[in-house]
Amino acid sequence: MYQSKLKSAILAFSVSIMAISMIVLPDESFKASIQGLNMWWEVVFPSLFPFFVISELLIGFGVVRFVGVLLEPLMRPLFRVPGVGGFTWAMGLASGNPSGAKLTARLRQEKQIDRVEAERLVAFTSSSSPLFIFGAVAVGFFHNPSLGLLFAAAHYAGNIIVGLVMRFYGTGEDTRGPKKKHTFLLKEALLVLHATRIKNSKPIGKLLGDAVMSAIQTLLMIGGFIILFSVFNKLLLYMHVTSVFGMFVSQLLHLAHFSEKLSIPLISGLFEVTLGIQMISEVQESSLLQQAIAASFILGFGGFSIQAQVASILAQTDIRFRPFFLARLLHGFLSAVIIRLVWNPVYLRFFAEKSAWQEAFGMPGGGRSLYARVTDWLEIYGPLFTLSCLVLYIFLYYRACRADQA
Repeated sequence: MYQSKLKSAILAFSVSIMAISMIVLPDESFKASIQGLNMWWEVVFPSLFPFFVISELLIGFGVVRFVGVLLEPLMRPLFRVPGVGGFTWAMGLASGNPSGAKLTARLRQEKQIDRVEAERLVAFTSSSSPLFIFGAVAVGFFHNPSLGLLFAAAHYAGNIIVGLVMRFYGTGEDTRGPKKKHTFLLKEALLVLHATRIKNSKPIGKLLGDAVMSAIQTLLMIGGFIILFSVFNKLLLYMHVTSVFGMFVSQLLHLAHFSEKLSIPLISGLFEVTLGIQMISEVQESSLLQQAIAASFILGFGGFSIQAQVASILAQTDIRFRPFFLARLLHGFLSAVIIRLVWNPVYLRFFAEKSAWQEAFGMPGGGRSLYARVTDWLEIYGPLFTLSCLVLYIFLYYRACRADQA
């Protein structure tokens, strides 16, 4: 009872302090919210919207269960999750955070996985997209395309190790009985696909409309968290709260023989990944190795902004958040360790002087890289695409309300 009252007091005090800070620092709050809004409607919404819609359609038409049957012999022994986890893993890798959580929650709502399997699955299907790692981090912040290969290798290898570790989680809580032996997988997969499509009696138009509305609702929630944590992070900087925590982090960095100037960027990255990694890349007093290790940790941890998005998605189900948070800590440390292990034998040996992959990721003659051009395209056309989808959402929502009244 006492702990509950103390928690209520702390939450009320914290929110009150943030509200007062926004009143005292209106210009800084406004600039931070604009920064978060630009990130959302230029990059996040255009990048994730197609994946969310397609994933909903694939689930509705039974394609996910079809893939799940085929991948069952692979996913079950490795990660102790059903074969449908393979689809979630692939979509999470392609589209980035928080797609893995969104699809895991959807599969749990469909009762295709139990709670323990869902907690295992969401732990290793949360990752940054290749577009963000190569385009924003490697090219945009570090101006070094070859670093993208190192970041991607450490990030995705770390996620695989997290999945292998999480297979031992919840051993005594498994609710599924012995798994049946599959004889002819393709035939069974086709039967499951057909049965799922028949069971889903919605017309194609209705299914498509529901998929669009579900995707936009989720992205609106994600946008709110991005703007909120952008303001929250900026206010902590101006209130010198980050500096206070930075003193403690500086001591830890000193013990690890890292530059103490990385303390503030690391704390900022714990709240918001993009801002933290950008600040890390601008620390001139640290070596490139130290910057890469710090950035890789932040990429693996994901930041409280992304974790809040995931927590909001998981709250719609019975999936517990704590295993996901512990997995993010493990992913961050594993990614940082992998960067350190491969730095000398891989980066210094092959990429230190001249990137052998420069031609693959950049234009001949030193032109703009592919990921930089994609980022430029999103900055120009991303807001228009986002606004068009919001207009479509308003139209579909209006039709749904009219149908309910009728």
